[in-house]
Amino acid sequence: MSMVETLAWDTYARRRPERRPVNEAGEVTWFNWTQYADHGPGAEVLGVRPGHRVLDLGCGKGGNLAHLTTLGARAVGVDVSTAQLQAARARWGDTDMTLHCRDAVDFLTSGGGEDSDSAYSVFGAVWFTDPARLLPAIRARLRPGGVLAFSQRPPVEGCYGCQASYIIRGEEEDPLVVRRWDYELEAWDGILASHGFRDVRVRLLPAPPGPRTIGTLLVRAVA
Repeated sequence: MSMVETLAWDTYARRRPERRPVNEAGEVTWFNWTQYADHGPGAEVLGVRPGHRVLDLGCGKGGNLAHLTTLGARAVGVDVSTAQLQAARARWGDTDMTLHCRDAVDFLTSGGGEDSDSAYSVFGAVWFTDPARLLPAIRARLRPGGVLAFSQRPPVEGCYGCQASYIIRGEEEDPLVVRRWDYELEAWDGILASHGFRDVRVRLLPAPPGPRTIGTLLVRAVA
């Protein structure tokens, strides 16, 4: 991860609104796979049980990870942005989560820590890391039968592989550029299978009723 990319994610953290104090159901913690509030499935996608070690790759400000601690999971988050992790500690410091300021591939291949029962990415590292580097690293650190799940925006038609994403700064500053990896929905089955995953399920969650129409790509696979 380059210094420019780290700066970009710190900038993103400072511009991104905080998660609401409670969701529509009045819950203090909740799991959200999509870019829309109170929409889509929850933590059941991961099959988390008490005592499971669950790894969030690109945990951001820690809202999803905090919810997993309420389910009894041993929750571990990784993010390259110190600003994101500072916000996570400020809001969720009373939860039993462990946070690491590391690049996802570096963390997975460093040899430290336990293997995980589940790993996930919500608009996180799976979207913004070359899958040829990240997926084998995830597979090597998942226990047999472990779940990998990730969500991101669906690809723009005709724009596949490594693409550019722009993170806006101040009015007088050029945006910062980070890389993301987009693929057609049907391509994910082969990509994940080539790295040792099975039972791949790919679906497009439609946007909720309203003016916005971009859905959310949700992928689940088993090690």
